[in-house]
Amino acid sequence: MTTDSTRTDAEIWDDRYRESDRIWSGNPNVALVREVEGLKPGRALDLGCGEGADAVWLARWGWQVTATDISRVALERAAVHAAEADVAGRIDWQWHDLGASFPEGEYDLVSAQFLHSMVDLPREEILRRAAAAVAPGGVLLVVGHSGFPAWEENPHPEVVFPTPDEVLASLELPEAEWEVLLSEEHQRTQNDPEGRPTTRTDNTLKIRRTAGP
Repeated sequence: MTTDSTRTDAEIWDDRYRESDRIWSGNPNVALVREVEGLKPGRALDLGCGEGADAVWLARWGWQVTATDISRVALERAAVHAAEADVAGRIDWQWHDLGASFPEGEYDLVSAQFLHSMVDLPREEILRRAAAAVAPGGVLLVVGHSGFPAWEENPHPEVVFPTPDEVLASLELPEAEWEVLLSEEHQRTQNDPEGRPTTRTDNTLKIRRTAGP
């Protein structure tokens, strides 16, 4: 988290993206690919889309995607990525500070991949709105870190990484209207700043809305 009160959250994230021509790998998140490949394409909402790799992958698989981020710099890069992949017509890029505004509509898939932030983020509130945006029969997919990477020298004690079961409890969903498809931790390989492969633990919550409100 940051205590910088002189810049908006959007400005902080824009500056973060300006540090490099590319912040992320350009590849879709592994958990997204694994959990979505078997779903019938429909309308998808990608929360915190960054440079757009997940949204582009979804569009390639036939989804009509609404993708949102707080950084306009990231969204500009994402739009270029989509045009290069020839899927620009299947993605609606929207700027949102999700703590203040949220995309309209209902979706067959709502994806929140690593919705963590270096600024204050009302994550539980945002995920409740994400669940409310899932259409009957649709899926909410939340993937997050289970802790800081091993090379992080100064972890922030105020930052909490909830388990998938804790995420589920925080959503406060009517049990009769939702089915838990997956709630687990898993490990993946991630390179440290020196390029050396290390193991990191993440977690996934995948739930389906079985009925309308």
